[in-house]
Amino acid sequence: MKTQLLISLIILMFSFCQDLIHAQKIYLSPSGNDNNPGTLERPLASLSKAHERSRELRKVNSGDQPVEVIALGGEYLMRDPLVLNSEDSGTPSAPLVFKAEEGTQAIFTGGVKILGFERVNSKLWKAFIPEVERYGWYFEQFFVNGKRAVRARTPNEDFSFVKNVTETVVEKGTGRSPELAVQKIFLDSTDTGFFNSFSEEDFRDAVITFYHKWDNTRKHIYEFDRSRSAIYTVGSGMKPWNILDSQTRYFVENYKEALDAPGEWFLERSGNLYYIPREGENIWSSTFYVPFINDFILLRGNEKNGKPVENIRFENMVFQVSGYQMPEKGNEPAQAASPVDAVITLDFARNITFKNCEIAHTGTYAFWFRRACSNCSVSGCYLHDLGAGGVKIGETIIRSEVNEITNNITIDNNIIRDCGYIFPCAVGIIIFNASDNKLTHNEISDLRYSGISVGWVWGYANSPSKRNLIAFNHIHHLGWGELCDMGGIYTLGPSEGTVVSDNVIHHVYSFDYGGWGLYTDEGSTGIIMENNLVYACKSSGFHQHYGMENVIRNNIFALNLRSQLQATRVEVHKSISFTNNIVYFEKGTLLSSNWHKFNLLSDLNCYWDARTKDIRFSDMSFSDWQKSGKDVNSIIADPLFRRPSEYDFRFKSQSVAKQIKFIPFDYSEAGVYGTDEWKELAVFDSDLEKKFNYIIEQMERKINK
Repeated sequence: MKTQLLISLIILMFSFCQDLIHAQKIYLSPSGNDNNPGTLERPLASLSKAHERSRELRKVNSGDQPVEVIALGGEYLMRDPLVLNSEDSGTPSAPLVFKAEEGTQAIFTGGVKILGFERVNSKLWKAFIPEVERYGWYFEQFFVNGKRAVRARTPNEDFSFVKNVTETVVEKGTGRSPELAVQKIFLDSTDTGFFNSFSEEDFRDAVITFYHKWDNTRKHIYEFDRSRSAIYTVGSGMKPWNILDSQTRYFVENYKEALDAPGEWFLERSGNLYYIPREGENIWSSTFYVPFINDFILLRGNEKNGKPVENIRFENMVFQVSGYQMPEKGNEPAQAASPVDAVITLDFARNITFKNCEIAHTGTYAFWFRRACSNCSVSGCYLHDLGAGGVKIGETIIRSEVNEITNNITIDNNIIRDCGYIFPCAVGIIIFNASDNKLTHNEISDLRYSGISVGWVWGYANSPSKRNLIAFNHIHHLGWGELCDMGGIYTLGPSEGTVVSDNVIHHVYSFDYGGWGLYTDEGSTGIIMENNLVYACKSSGFHQHYGMENVIRNNIFALNLRSQLQATRVEVHKSISFTNNIVYFEKGTLLSSNWHKFNLLSDLNCYWDARTKDIRFSDMSFSDWQKSGKDVNSIIADPLFRRPSEYDFRFKSQSVAKQIKFIPFDYSEAGVYGTDEWKELAVFDSDLEKKFNYIIEQMERKINK
């Protein structure tokens, strides 16, 4: 009997292996079963089980043939992230591939569908989630009909202002800011009435988010001093370079009394989830999701032996609904939301590609190519409704081993927009300490901070961020008047060999200072910026804080609001070479700050103020400016754009451009390429454009009063 059973098991295993060897394909279906063999006729149900089967198949075929995990169309619940390591690696000729069946949409959801909503009244819905009370499951994001709902907040739109801040240091520590401190934050009494009715639970759960310069700080509220209209927060001491002050704005979220506007929601610790429906939403046909996991995919090579995870592809897959939980101590300010995780994170990874995928409804960044990654790519992907930004490359520390510094990452032909819901200071694409990367043909819009950031060294210290290419990107509608010190493309530190070319950047509008198109910040060195079109930015089209030997040539800077060209810190060395550029404006000044004091080579440029031919170069006339040795061969002339008021900067005639040896470039090539459907998806929403313009008009009106 035992012999017969053993023979039956051997035959069953042989049959299973033969199925796998024959197919080299593992199938998933929403109606599948993880006890199935993974064939088309008998598919599996989960990515995790498909991952197990792929390892079995690799062992059977010795890794000499590609293995494909094919997800049939439909929706899959992800209970855990997909974790791959060096054992899962393919080879260049036999990669491991995860993909959706051609012509279908496979959606992997890291969230739970909430059922049982009922009407409290005509303007309020409620559902009871027993796991919240029973297990302490307290989520911080909620999505209705594929759209992020707003955690109940005050004010509903815009911000309130801080009046003053004092800080008591509890533990100084050794860093530039105290390790532990208490901030007493004085607020306008007209904005603080709701604190009087705060319950113990409100103080536990409510979050105050501060907007200060380029940063955000998120904290719980420790106490309210009614007599002084002041709140207390506890945590790290304020950063001396970016404190909370009277220019700081804030809003308070996640307390029940704030639930008063369509699209807002609130979760009680008792398990009651409340939601105020938006116009047109129906309780019976609406879908409701809350995040269950924070990560979708983790690729981790072997740190100890240096063996990478490699040769894996992801194609045509959709990952949506992931969460983020604020730590009990809150989120201290961090430029570009640099410590914030991503839903897809790679370490010690090579030759990993993501093609035609979609990442949406996250609590964090979408991708992070973090430590020791190389020759990886993201192409044709749609990244939207993100809690932070789109893609991070490299680490914020500099590894001593060169082979552990991330390099050769390509981010091409992607749409990245609608970002920064939890971390407004996040960036569309950021390169930290990493080299030889290519960021090309991306559509980046609707962020509150910078579009692309390159480099992570302040000043002239050694930086590994070399030879990065940022080209043919369309970057626009950034800032929204909420943060400061931002650029469409922002650079830091020595970056020799880095080229920024053929990008179109427009509509960058900061709260106060610093809404720039091209921005070479502290220590930017050895960067070439050419063939870029920059227009309709708040502070100037180009700004160099300080740097060395940067080449700015053959660009168009047009119709920027405050000034066209700006420079700040004066240094002895040559800072900029500014040649063959066209500068066209009808508002503000040509130059601002210390441009006229800079050690720069400026020549063969065309300047035109549509209001007057008497253009001032700071306090000098053009002739006096030329006598000082600047722009000796430059001209003041109308460059003969077709319709500049409509942002059409093609030439009616190239006669003027030829005088300064300007080489025309086709700026319509910036942005995504491919099918008409893909390019149509990238078009900026007209209602959002109207909203952006309205916000800027209102802010400009206040400034010009």
